[in-house]
Amino acid sequence: MALRDIKPTRSELINLKRKIQLSERGYKILKMKRDGLILEFFKVLADAKDCKGDLLQKHARAVEMMALANTVEGAIGVKSAAFSVKEVPQIALKSKNIMGVVVPQIESSKVRKTLADRGYGVLGTSTVIDETASAFEELVEAIITSAEIETTMKRLLDEIEKTKRRVNALEFKVIPELTAARDFIKMRLDEMEREELFRMKKIKSRNTA
Repeated sequence: MALRDIKPTRSELINLKRKIQLSERGYKILKMKRDGLILEFFKVLADAKDCKGDLLQKHARAVEMMALANTVEGAIGVKSAAFSVKEVPQIALKSKNIMGVVVPQIESSKVRKTLADRGYGVLGTSTVIDETASAFEELVEAIITSAEIETTMKRLLDEIEKTKRRVNALEFKVIPELTAARDFIKMRLDEMEREELFRMKKIKSRNTA
């Protein structure tokens, strides 16, 4: 199709200008969201580094205490104490919102136990069993915290990637294409006006001849 055959209208130009304005507004909002999510991600990442160090430390402590308990009480004594536990940990999974991203919030209870809740006889065991139980209770708490933080990081990262793709699509594809279409229509409308003006002058000159 020749350029002369394309006859856009003023309403098409107005609609394109509106689309460009909406796209540019959406681009700014999404860019702000992306930047905000990145800041939140790095905050959680800092917590994750601290949590990982704490988790590794508590894991090493629990392993060390288990080895000591097996030496002092024997494997059968340790298993007997473990099977005596009356209360098992309870976990409730809730959620919270971080800039539109729903992330988990894990609430736990009955992880830390009293001697009575552990169920084994105090007189029949040594303090090593108590220390081992405490070490593993602390480890479980650290695991729960780590799971919450890692899941939060993953969901934030996924949302950052989605938002980045949308920002890039608007910046490098949608807005440039709309802008090019607007400029073309404006150019063609100007040409059509000049052609119409030339035609009218030609008609007028004929009538006055």
